[in-house]
Amino acid sequence: MIHFGTGGWRAVIADEFTKANLRLLAAGLCRMMDREGYHGAEIAVGYDRRFLAKEAAHWLAEVLTANGFRVLMVNRSSPTPLIMYAVKANDMPYGMMVTASHNPAIYNGVKLFTRGGRDADETITHTLEADIAAIDENEILSMDYDRALADGLIREDNPVNDYIDSILSLVDTDAIKKARLKVALDPMYGVSQTSLRTILGTCRCDLEIIHDRHDTLFGGKLPAPNAVTLAPLSYVVVDQHCNLGIATDGDADRLGVIDEKGSFLHPNTLLVLLYYYLMKYRGWSGPCVRNNSTTHLLDRVAQSMGQQCYEVPVGFKHISAKMAETDAVIGGESSGGLAVRGHISGKDGIYAASLLVEMLAVTGRSISEIYREITDE
Repeated sequence: MIHFGTGGWRAVIADEFTKANLRLLAAGLCRMMDREGYHGAEIAVGYDRRFLAKEAAHWLAEVLTANGFRVLMVNRSSPTPLIMYAVKANDMPYGMMVTASHNPAIYNGVKLFTRGGRDADETITHTLEADIAAIDENEILSMDYDRALADGLIREDNPVNDYIDSILSLVDTDAIKKARLKVALDPMYGVSQTSLRTILGTCRCDLEIIHDRHDTLFGGKLPAPNAVTLAPLSYVVVDQHCNLGIATDGDADRLGVIDEKGSFLHPNTLLVLLYYYLMKYRGWSGPCVRNNSTTHLLDRVAQSMGQQCYEVPVGFKHISAKMAETDAVIGGESSGGLAVRGHISGKDGIYAASLLVEMLAVTGRSISEIYREITDE
C-alpha cells in the first residue's frame, strides 16, 4: 500500500520500495493528471544518491511516457530543491523526486511537487492514493526508457547552472567576496556538494570539504545533520579555524550548522537568526511561519518587529501553504527545513546556507555574537 506521509512516500528497499510499486505510483499520477486536464504535459523527474534511485527514476519515466506524458529527466543525482526549482521554472503541473531524504540507507521513496515547485498537499496525495488503489498492476502501460529517449518523449538535462544562478542572484555576492570567509562543508555523502561548492567558491570563500564522495550507505550513519552526526564537521571547524560549518541532509533540503566555536546550532536557532537578519539588516517586512514543534522565540522576534508568527501542523506542505497565503518572509521547522520568500516554495538547505554566509559577511559578526544580540534584545 502506497501511503504519503508528511514528506512524501518512503519505504524499505526491496520490501515496499519496489519496481512494481513505483510503476503503480506513476500510473496513479497519470490517471490523476488526465482527469485534471494535463494530458501530454512535461513532468520533471530527479533522483539523489540512494541505492536504486536512478533506476527508480527511469521506471517512473517509462510509465509516464507510455501514458502520453513527457519527462524532463535530470540526468545526474541532484538536490531536491533543484527539482522543485525545475518544476517552477518550467511551469510544470507536477514533479517527482526519488529520495528518502534524511532516513536510513535501507529506505528510498518519492516526493511529489505541484505547480510552483510546492510540496503536494494532503488533498492531492489522498487523491493520488485513491487512484493508485484503483489500478490493476497487470494493466499498467510502460515504454522502454531508451526508446522513449530516442523518440523525444524524455528530455535529459541538468538545470543545475540555472538553479545556482538563481541563488547567486538573490545573495550579496560582493559582500561575501570582501569578507573572505572560511567555511567547512559536509554534504553527508549526499547531493549538495556541487551546488554549495560552486556558490561559495564563486563568492571566494575558502572551503574545507568532507564526506563528499558517493556512498549509498552514508558512511554508516544517518544522513541527517544533528549534534551527533556533525561531530566530524565540528572538529574541522575548530581545527581549521573556520567561520562556520555547513551540512545538508541526504537530498539537501535540510540544513545543519556548526558555529565558529564548534558548537552545533539547533535549527530553531538558525530559523530565528535568518528571520532576524532578513528583517533588521536586509530591511524586509512580513510575518513568519513555524510548525507546532518549533521555538516560540520566533514569535517574540516577530512581535518585536511588529509582525505575526503563524503556527501550522507538522509537515512542510503546511508551512509552504501558509507562507503563500500570508506572503511570509520565512517558514521553518525544528528538524532543519526552511524556506525563504522569493525563491522556491519548499525547503532549500542550499539557499539557506548561502543566506547564512551572507549574514556573516554583511554583519561582520560571528553567529554566536548575532544570536546574543537577539537574546539580549
